[in-house]
Amino acid sequence: MTGRVLVVGSSNTDLIVRTERLPRPGETLLGGRFLSAPGGKGANQAVAAARAGAQVTFVARLGQDAYGDVALKGFHADGIDTQFIVRDAREPSGVALICVSAAGENSIAVAPGANAKLSAADVRRAKAVVGPGDVVLVQLETSPVAVTAAAQLAATSGARLILNPAPAGPLPAEILPRVSIITPNETEAELLTGRRVRDPRTANLAARVLHELGVETVILTLGARGAWVSEPAGTFLAPPFPVQAVDTTAAGDVFNGALAARLVEGQPLAAAVHFASAAAAISVTRMGAQPSAPRRAEILKRLKTSR
Repeated sequence: MTGRVLVVGSSNTDLIVRTERLPRPGETLLGGRFLSAPGGKGANQAVAAARAGAQVTFVARLGQDAYGDVALKGFHADGIDTQFIVRDAREPSGVALICVSAAGENSIAVAPGANAKLSAADVRRAKAVVGPGDVVLVQLETSPVAVTAAAQLAATSGARLILNPAPAGPLPAEILPRVSIITPNETEAELLTGRRVRDPRTANLAARVLHELGVETVILTLGARGAWVSEPAGTFLAPPFPVQAVDTTAAGDVFNGALAARLVEGQPLAAAVHFASAAAAISVTRMGAQPSAPRRAEILKRLKTSR
């Protein structure tokens, strides 16, 4: 049976400029190409999970503005349950200013707006729709109290909690022991553990630290090198899907959303990670955050052609 993915997190509008390279401090680069796209780590993950086939509920805050209107329309188009999205009368919708180089690297500045006001009460309102077999997916682009409330909601509901610790920052001490799966990249893993990640051996050392802090399963994403997975049953390196990157902006978000979608279908962890890796690989070949998230049929086709 398929469960529900409850995403608690941010929603932004991404204002993107494509340049030959990222500008240095104090430098102005001319000749860029501009586009606007829906984004925000929580919204990206909700959209990715929905397009990967999951039943998704999104808990978030939007401003009462045009950006919020467009975001909500997009969620409805992807079949996402929006009953727990609050329209904030005081704060604007979040905005991210993104510069993307020709090599696919990016530099991002975020004005969180209403995202920063997401409260524990906002999260607790979703209690009635979450139960055993479901997945609660959360990031760190909203307030710590919202993240803590999401962890508590997962624990009391019997749902698995996936924590994507991005953007990297301090975590409340009570969070990690409640995390079923944590999905840091190399930078985030180093900030959480003090271990520099360079290869599978050092990834395993970082994973051990996270296990000691109470996390059951660690999926350390290594970009073009794949993903290092450490769980009670053992460790393995999930191979990458080689592609020519155009924009890596939402690759991690797509990975997390697709991972959650596959897990609520009852798939084994290794199969879910492989599915998520394929989704992320497709996403980096496209511009924009949510526009890059592939649909289920595309992911399955990519898996089939990789055999």
